[in-house]
Amino acid sequence: MKHSIIAIALAATMASTFAHAADDTEKRIAESRATIKAFGMKLKGELQAAMKAGGPANAIKVCNEVAPAIASDISMEKGWRVARTSLKTRNSSNKPDAWETKVMESFERRKAAGEPANKLEFSEIVEADGNKSFRYMKAIPTGEVCLKCHGAKIDPKIEAKLDSLYPDDQARGFKKGDIRGAFTVSQPM
Repeated sequence: MKHSIIAIALAATMASTFAHAADDTEKRIAESRATIKAFGMKLKGELQAAMKAGGPANAIKVCNEVAPAIASDISMEKGWRVARTSLKTRNSSNKPDAWETKVMESFERRKAAGEPANKLEFSEIVEADGNKSFRYMKAIPTGEVCLKCHGAKIDPKIEAKLDSLYPDDQARGFKKGDIRGAFTVSQPM
């Protein structure tokens, strides 16, 4: 009888722990989604304003200067690392780490299997050097307007500006609907 009570108590404790962990994970996913949405909306607004004011060449400044500042501000506000990355980076400081590379490669496979790029996301708890973090990524699909700076055919004026700012640019040759990159979040635990 005593063993039964201990087993029941242990099972109840484990169930409670798993339920709490699942709730925490869902909360972290929801917070990451909301943060990425805010980042994306702010960036989109800045890009649209720059395009309206001076066309695609003017919008390059937004990606070069404003987007990193938005990411930095959000990271400081949240106490997380919030950024953009890609398998084909334009800015070398946005290179993916090993985990991000693995996730984006899985996004490419999932897209090839028929999943829409705008629905691709992934999260997990990762441990490195004895520290746990919650990691989250959401794919960034290539839209029509993105092709002006990221497509296969880029206006020579835009191309010259890109070449001057990004000598190691790999972020060209995309087609509408391709995975341009991903928003990435790392929350310390």
